[in-house]
Amino acid sequence: MNNIQNQEQTKTENNTEIKKWKILGTRYIIKRPWLTARCDTVQLPNGVINDEYYILEYPTWVNVIAITTDGKFVMARQYRHGLQDVFTELVAGVAEKGETPLEAAKRELAEEAGYGNGEWKLFSALSQNPASTNNITYTFLATGVERISSQSLDRTEDLAIKFLSEDEVLQLLLREDLKQSLMVAPLWKYFALKSNALKLPD
Repeated sequence: MNNIQNQEQTKTENNTEIKKWKILGTRYIIKRPWLTARCDTVQLPNGVINDEYYILEYPTWVNVIAITTDGKFVMARQYRHGLQDVFTELVAGVAEKGETPLEAAKRELAEEAGYGNGEWKLFSALSQNPASTNNITYTFLATGVERISSQSLDRTEDLAIKFLSEDEVLQLLLREDLKQSLMVAPLWKYFALKSNALKLPD
């Protein structure tokens, strides 16, 4: 390897440390209960200033992979106005002020399905798009859940609970009938770990 190649390799290796941007200013475009958007003025590490960098702000979201004592997945079927169609999904929701993600997940499962108890563990923590959104979606694996109450839906909620076998959930994934990517990813993780007889890391 000649000197020029050595210099180029060293330059590339030395540039592997990526630094955070500096926020020089922020203004909000809209602040509504379900839509908050802001515009940041940011400075990159090389000094370049971007006057318009848009961020969508959301609260913490939670999903629950809930499996009953007899091995059925607790799923919610509901209309989604963005795609204007009805889909089968995981039980999910938004963390309220002061709630931990786990508390929010347990509340959502009880409210939407009337199920609870069992063994709970954090299964994944994902961003829908780290470039333009600021929240994390926490998915919990809840095994051995059981009926503890009746549904208690909000006035804007309209959903039906379905109990699917493991194979039925897998077929939903294979057919891409489940469209919510933040639910698809942890479900594929569940099946990947199970097929390889792997345990969730502590």
